[in-house]
Amino acid sequence: MKKYLLIAAIGAFSFTACNSGASNSKPEETSVTANENKQDEHAMLGVQGLCEMCKERIEKSAKDVKGVSSATWDMEKKELHLNFDPSQTNLDAISKAIAKAGHDTDKDKADQSTYDALPGCCQYR
Repeated sequence: MKKYLLIAAIGAFSFTACNSGASNSKPEETSVTANENKQDEHAMLGVQGLCEMCKERIEKSAKDVKGVSSATWDMEKKELHLNFDPSQTNLDAISKAIAKAGHDTDKDKADQSTYDALPGCCQYR
């Protein structure tokens, strides 16, 4: 019985020792993602809004555009930071999508009826 416990303890120690170095190595997916992001272009776009609901709507409408990999709206500065693949989309297309969702951008103004349909806390005009 002691022999089996000793073998199990050595096996558990070996397994732990082998796996402890695994967390320090980077998975291949990370390097693939980094290579894909090198193709992305970064841009900033002024976008009007007021609250967390605006933030969600603005970011979602930008991310729904094919080729946009990330979109983060700064509520205080009214700036949208974008990463996108320029072979799939451009800043004009992203701006139009955001305006279609009811938010004015530096490039496009939201349709009045779409703006009027926003919740009261989101109406910035």
